[in-house]
Amino acid sequence: MAAKTKITKKATAAHPASDLKAKAGSASSKPAVTRSKARTKVLSSKVVFKGKVFSVFRDEVIEPGGSKNIREVIRHNGSVVILAIDESRNPSDPDVILERQYRHAAGQFLLELPAGRVEPGEATLAAAKREMIEETGYRAKRWSLLTKYFASPGFLGEWMQIYLARDIRDGNAQPEADENIEVIRMPLSEALALASQNKIHDGKTLIALMLYDRLRRENRL
Repeated sequence: MAAKTKITKKATAAHPASDLKAKAGSASSKPAVTRSKARTKVLSSKVVFKGKVFSVFRDEVIEPGGSKNIREVIRHNGSVVILAIDESRNPSDPDVILERQYRHAAGQFLLELPAGRVEPGEATLAAAKREMIEETGYRAKRWSLLTKYFASPGFLGEWMQIYLARDIRDGNAQPEADENIEVIRMPLSEALALASQNKIHDGKTLIALMLYDRLRRENRL
């Protein structure tokens, strides 16, 4: 029987896992994907908003294909996401560390993985370790890059890198003044069930959980 969800603490004010190689199909079953090497030509770029976390640019560009467009782009230094796994109690259904916190942009409390922005000049792995300690207090002995993706490339230039953290141990969280975070441990099976029931609405968390579960089932971790 899977372990019950356990709320462990409440903080107020506070080598890649896999190459993910796809099997190539026949020419008749899968059309070839062509990629243009042409790059966008930037005619002008103006900062229209500069905030603490991101800046908004208004770019006039000529894009591959020759079309001239105005693009409003949010520039962000990038973020890290931490999928912290504890296999010590039940290797067949390990615990995952999640958080519940209020997100103003979404207007609701969300269940999600620990994450945070990369500071200028900071290595992404160092940022992942820092964010996990700050938000949850947990530390890990083994780290690997699970995947890297654009959060919303239509207008947002932010990369998000998901790190897998294993052999974890708990400690004291060190949240920032504006963070009110409830740290939760739950079995992987329960987290996946919540995702399938449309009870997890955070994109990075859905990507990380489902990719990890797929790689684990394929013995690729």
